[in-house]
This record gives sequence, C-alpha cells and structure tokens, in this order.
Amino acid sequence: MVTAADRLSDVKTEIRSAETEFGRAEGSVRLIAVSKTFDIDAIRPVLEAGQRVFGENRVQEAMGKWPALRQEFEGIELHLIGPLQSNKAKEAVATFDVIHTVDRPKIAKALKAEMVKQGRDLPCFIQVNTGEEPQKAGIAPKDVDGFVRDCRDEVGLDVVGLMCIPPVDEAPGEHFALLEKIAGRNGLSEISMGMSSDYRVAIGFGATCVRVGSAIFGTRDYP
Repeated sequence: MVTAADRLSDVKTEIRSAETEFGRAEGSVRLIAVSKTFDIDAIRPVLEAGQRVFGENRVQEAMGKWPALRQEFEGIELHLIGPLQSNKAKEAVATFDVIHTVDRPKIAKALKAEMVKQGRDLPCFIQVNTGEEPQKAGIAPKDVDGFVRDCRDEVGLDVVGLMCIPPVDEAPGEHFALLEKIAGRNGLSEISMGMSSDYRVAIGFGATCVRVGSAIFGTRDYP
C-alpha cells in the first residue's frame, strides 16, 4: 500500500527534478505540506518521515491539532494559507509562524497589533487575486504595489513575498508569471504559488514555496 510517507518522498523528488529542469538552485523551493482537514493520526506519519513545514487553512482547526504535535516533534513551522478574519488575528499570531493571506488593510493592522502584544514578528505574504475573481480574496494586481508599501512603511509588517491561487478554469502559467513580475518589482524574494496539480509549473515561474496537500495526504473528505 502506498503511504503518505511514500507520496511525500515522490513530491520531494519531483520538486528536486523541477529545480534541475528549470535551472533553479537545489533546495531553493520549500515544500509546505497542506494538512487541512486531516487529523493528527494522518499528519504524524508525514512528520515521522521528516517533513516539518505545514499549511493550514483555518485557525480553529490548527489550534485543535498543532499544540499536541508540537509537543511530540521539534522544529515545526506552521503557515496560515487560508482566509483570515480580523477577529481571529490574536489566535493566528499565537498559532502560526508565517501568514500567507494578508489581503486588506484591516487584517494587516490587526495582525501587527497582535504581533506587538505577543512579542512575535511573523513573516507575511500578500495574497494577490491574479484572476480578479469577485468571489476570491486577494489584492487586485494593479493595487499590489501600493498595498505592499503601506504594509511595510505604515503598518510595519515584515512583508517577505506574494501568494496567489489561480482561477481553476485557466492555465496557471500566466498567473504565476504575473505574480513573479509583481514580486520582482517590489523587491520581494518569496513567491508562494503552486498546488498539487501545478506545483511543477509554478517552480518554472519562480515559486519559492509550493503548497501541496492531496498529492501527499490523499483525497480529502470535505464535511
């Protein structure tokens, strides 16, 4: 039977292969194993296989799983990759190590306020709505430069990069290329893009973080 540890190994091999194919430095792409909807028993074998960087979509779900896992395993780095409401900023700052979904001034200010209170300075990504989809969170491409500047200079966030989720019905390459271009002109070195179906393509367009879930953990059973 193929295990999550086997699939993790396959994904890591694919990432290294893509780095070589696209002329990227070995180890320049970080794997974020997306463990949303999976319980502690499903996550533990992936931790035992050596993975330490994980992504979760919901603050409450993460709070129910990761404190116990952090007691078992050292060196865990937890990324928030789902939408954040300002009333969850306190819990998000306490639970996560990196935030990928800063998408409006209210969230930026709430996060910074909590970081100051808790004595934590978390790296943040700005979420960009590259497809300008009305149902999806994120800053419109034309507004990113100003928003990055405000988050850095006025709010004082440690903005390290950009993140996007391309429209499901469009080729992802053009969206990845756009995100890479915006990141470059803003002097941002981190680019979070690419999921189970397209992370190899994302690496070709400069992704430094890929967010891979089902290719490691298997098909999700959503409630």
